[in-house]
Order: sequence, then C-alpha cells, then structure tokens
Amino acid sequence: MKDVLKDFKDGKITIEECENLIKANNILEFDEIAKFDENRSSRTGFPEAVFAPSKDYEDLVLIIQNYFKDKKPTDDVENLIITKLSNKRYEKLVGDVGYLKDEGFVFDYNKRAEILVIKTSFNKESKPLGKIGIITAGTSDINIAEEAKVIIEESGCEVITSYDVGVAGIHRLFPQIANMLEQGVSVLIVCAGMEGALPSVVAGLVDIPVIAVPTSVGYGVGEGGVVALNAMLQSCAPGIAVVNIDNGFGAAVFAITIIKSKV
Repeated sequence: MKDVLKDFKDGKITIEECENLIKANNILEFDEIAKFDENRSSRTGFPEAVFAPSKDYEDLVLIIQNYFKDKKPTDDVENLIITKLSNKRYEKLVGDVGYLKDEGFVFDYNKRAEILVIKTSFNKESKPLGKIGIITAGTSDINIAEEAKVIIEESGCEVITSYDVGVAGIHRLFPQIANMLEQGVSVLIVCAGMEGALPSVVAGLVDIPVIAVPTSVGYGVGEGGVVALNAMLQSCAPGIAVVNIDNGFGAAVFAITIIKSKV
C-alpha cells in the first residue's frame, strides 16, 4: 500500500488508479488455504461469503479464526457469512470457535437456511434500503428462500415473505402478490422446484423484476432441479432473471444490487 500511495504522491498514477490498486490489494491471506477479499463490499456492494461444503472442516475453523484475529466486536468490520453450513458442522464449530462469543461476537445461525453469520456489535445503518419480496411454490423450497432472506436482511433491506403459494393452488398466490406490491417491494425472488412454473406466472402479473430460483425439489425427470431450471430459462414471460439451482445466495445479491442501483 505504501508503494501505491508513493506512486500517487509522485504523480505516477491517478487517484482512481490509486483507489483501485488499494482495493485490489486488500486481501487477507489465511496460511495459503484462502485469500479472503476483505474489501469486496466497497467494490461490489456485498461482502465475500464463505461457502462451507467444499472446505475441509479444519480449514473452515482456520478461516474464522484468522478473520477475527486482532478484531473486536465494536470494530467497523463486516460480519462473517458462512453459507451451506450443516447443523452438524455448526455445532462442532461452536465448540472450536465459541470463544468468540465470550469476546462479544454474536453467532446467528439459521438452521433451515444453513447460514451462520458471526456478527459484530458495531452500529450500522438501520433505515431499510428497500423492500424485497420472496415467494416459494411449496414448503420444500423454504430452505432456499430462507437463505436469500438472511442475505437480504444482512444487506440492510427489508424482506416480505409468502411461502407455499405454488401453481397447484394458484388462488393462494394473487392476494399475496397484491399485498407485497401494496407494501412497496421493488424486486421479487421466486423459488420453485418440480416443473418450475411459478416464476413465469408471477412475471406475468407484476411490473417489477422477478428473480427465479430453481430448487432441487422434485423426483423422476424433475429430480435435482434441472427441469425447473430449464423451464425458467425457457419462460415466455419477460422480465425474469434466472440463477443456478438452489442459489438463494446469488438471487439475494442480485436483488440487493437492483435495490442499491435505485438508491
């Protein structure tokens, strides 16, 4: 960083180049197992999250320990988000990094969403940036919807949810959409498995962006969510963006990006 600042002082680079180089160099290296992008939030609008399933448990512990090393709960640092973290792994983590609780950090684990957020007590903006609605076709899709909900709330947006309003009982859907629009949601996230029809129906009823999330709920030809994904990609209703199967996190970040672009 000193070299970058010296080059700026000497007129070798512009202030924009200086800013970009500082941001790019703000990486935490964790014993060669991870390079944590600590400044991603300032570049992209949302901090880096840790994807748990593909990591060895010991590496996961090390990442958490190193992230909070020399930090205090009152410091102005991003909360640490760990996604797709099974309850079994979470309970084990509490035993190995639970000392952070004693130091004042808060462990907020959503069992259904399988997300752990280790929070600081630093006061952040309390006024909601905007409102986002989340709809699921069935109760089996709720875990993915909850993943999106946690991420959205972490960003400072308000979430309005309505679950189990799929096309099998489509009469349930209309009053829920009307309620969300009356409350001023700017984006809708729609999670559906099986044939994945719900996002197309919703997009044909509203004038706001719809983010479709195919879920891995299904059996037979629909097993694994591929049929739902293809149906959403093939939708004849305009205004739909589609994320990957079970990607509640990606849907949430996209919705947040839309909200922030309007602020």
